[in-house]
Amino acid sequence: MNDGFTLWFTGWSGSGKTTLAIEVEKSLKKYGIPYVQRLDGDIVRRDLSRDLGFTKKDRDENIRRVTFVAELLSKNGVATLVSFISPYREARATARSRCHNFIEIFMKCDPEILKNRDVKGFYQKAKNQQIHNFTGVSDPYEEPLDPEITIDSGRLSVAEARDLIIQHLKNKGLMG
Repeated sequence: MNDGFTLWFTGWSGSGKTTLAIEVEKSLKKYGIPYVQRLDGDIVRRDLSRDLGFTKKDRDENIRRVTFVAELLSKNGVATLVSFISPYREARATARSRCHNFIEIFMKCDPEILKNRDVKGFYQKAKNQQIHNFTGVSDPYEEPLDPEITIDSGRLSVAEARDLIIQHLKNKGLMG
């Protein structure tokens, strides 16, 4: 059985977490990693955490649930890609302590780029107070203090970012 791991993509809305996780997932499958599972914030909110809102308490519960799933998968040999804003350091630290071969990937992006990118219109809605508890506008985002990988998604292409992650996994002996 392959050694499982958890790639935890964190960053503001629109920073490219899902886009990059999808590309990394494709690459892992091309490299012959047999078990790859992607846990995406929007999908998990729809299927596992639809009862939760966006207060700190609800966000922490959402990440607790996802951490449980990622822990089970990664400890059983699955390459697990988690893409969530996960704005609070304490919740990410708990995930780190529980998930097998945890690698935190901080999707760093200039807030002005994010606001211009705003494909879902969330930043404008939050600015107009149509959305409350929105990370980066009316709710904090606590940047990782020491992530294994920092991706400047305003400067790197998706392919460049993907290749950095794949190289990191190779360097750690988590893939050939």
